[in-house]
Amino acid sequence: MKILLIDVYNFNKGGAETVCFNTGKLLEKHGHKVVYFCLKWTGNNPSPYSKYFPESKETRKGMLRQVRNMVNYFYHFEAAKKMERLLMEEKPDIAHIHLIWGQITPSILPVLKKFHVPILFTVHDYRIVCPAYTFRNGKGKICEECKGRLFYKCFIHSCCKGNKIMSAIMAAEQYFRNEFFSPTKYIDGFLYVSNFAKSIQEKYMPSIKDTPNITLYNFSTDIVGKNKMTVKTKYYLFFGRLSYEKGVKTLLEAFKDLPESHLKIVGTGPKEKELKNYIATYGMKNVEFVGYKKGHELTDLVRKAYFVIVPSEWYENNPMAIIEAYSTGTPILGARIGGIPEIVIEKETGYLFMSGNSEDLKNKVELVDGLTAEKYSKLSEGVLKFAGENLSTENYYPKLIAFYNRFLHK
Repeated sequence: MKILLIDVYNFNKGGAETVCFNTGKLLEKHGHKVVYFCLKWTGNNPSPYSKYFPESKETRKGMLRQVRNMVNYFYHFEAAKKMERLLMEEKPDIAHIHLIWGQITPSILPVLKKFHVPILFTVHDYRIVCPAYTFRNGKGKICEECKGRLFYKCFIHSCCKGNKIMSAIMAAEQYFRNEFFSPTKYIDGFLYVSNFAKSIQEKYMPSIKDTPNITLYNFSTDIVGKNKMTVKTKYYLFFGRLSYEKGVKTLLEAFKDLPESHLKIVGTGPKEKELKNYIATYGMKNVEFVGYKKGHELTDLVRKAYFVIVPSEWYENNPMAIIEAYSTGTPILGARIGGIPEIVIEKETGYLFMSGNSEDLKNKVELVDGLTAEKYSKLSEGVLKFAGENLSTENYYPKLIAFYNRFLHK
């Protein structure tokens, strides 16, 4: 089978790209041919398919660059042309989309339909039903007011990072997309990475219930065996984007009252300076910012951590932070929000706390601080058991291929 994988970036920018490229490697391992369609970026990895990559807002040149960037937020003309060339030359059996909105745009969807290529779509976020894709308003609160196609509420509440102009553009793009590129018309099948994502998408767009779908949790390419587990160090770990929707401020508020508990924070982001000022103000010697890490450095930090904390304050879908922690046998302290409770099983793979509640998080840290070695070992074993049964390539691949096969030779 020849599979076309589509994502905005040809490098690991976030969780969606990690899943996209891991899926590609998994498919190739099983003898399938994988073709990639992404945008051009200066940070892209080398690719034999780069001749098909259209310009991005970063690489686009010329006097009318900003005007073209605005137009291409809604409809990327070059992407449609390059996609047609790719389909004529590569002739894929199926197209599997990970990210396109606001970058590649739905301009490629009619082209794929023209060539009778089945279109499958992994739902990594909520952009199909929420203009700002996070269900958070400009004040950082959970917001579901766009239900019923009331996308102008995105502008009213400044849902896009508190910016009225960007919120207006995103609301307009949502109206444009729903009018001319309805998901129910173009997308043949959805892959949800959590049951929560499936339920909320169907809640906001009931017509989508009739589209074939499957729920497949993100997978790990390397789950350690019980006999290969690393001896844990007594520190807690957060890794991810340093922004308020990730709950890092709440995390610091909890550890302000836990001077004997050591927290390591891995990552960068828009709130990094503000967060560092916070720990300086309160003299928090128990918190360590270690910067951006990836690859073996990050894996080593995760493997040795006592617990990984996922304190999200938005409808987190199926966080890769949890998948990566589970693959090393590290349990989770997770916020009770979005898809997190589906994969953090209370007292079996970790513990849950109320999202945005620093007191509840503090209480849970104190609770796990007092776990006996026997109870902690049982927790780690539960993590590896869950990972093996739900997050392994052995579990993922046959279900993915079976779903692909549903759309071939129709």
